[in-house]
Amino acid sequence: MAWRARCSPAGWSRPHKRTTPMTETLTLHIPLRLVKRGGRRELQLPQGAAPAKGTDNTLVKALARAFRWKRMLESGDFPTIADVARHEGIAPSYLTRILRLTFLAPDIIEAIVHGRQDMSVTVETLRTGIDDDWDVQRRTLARNQ
Repeated sequence: MAWRARCSPAGWSRPHKRTTPMTETLTLHIPLRLVKRGGRRELQLPQGAAPAKGTDNTLVKALARAFRWKRMLESGDFPTIADVARHEGIAPSYLTRILRLTFLAPDIIEAIVHGRQDMSVTVETLRTGIDDDWDVQRRTLARNQ
């Protein structure tokens, strides 16, 4: 016996008995992949599908830290990267890799803040290396802006 609920503008109504049984099975194939992004799992949509808009909070937080650490260095309160790292309780090598985010093109930073960056742009991918040339960055990172 099959049951289903009806949806009306007022909301869900009480389930009712199906008058005719379903004799065939309906199978839907939706090509999706689970990928890790920013330390969490997300669905990766097929090529050409519109991605869900959303800000990568991990990436935005890393950008904020990078610019804060840059201000700390520029102010002169902490003359070296080692001093900032000691103050923050982190490794100087980690600080240096995150600090590189300040070299991103302004429009790429804006896209990240507004959640318009390509799905492949994560803290991890940016930590491994960012080209100094903004045009190269745009070609490689700003596909979905």
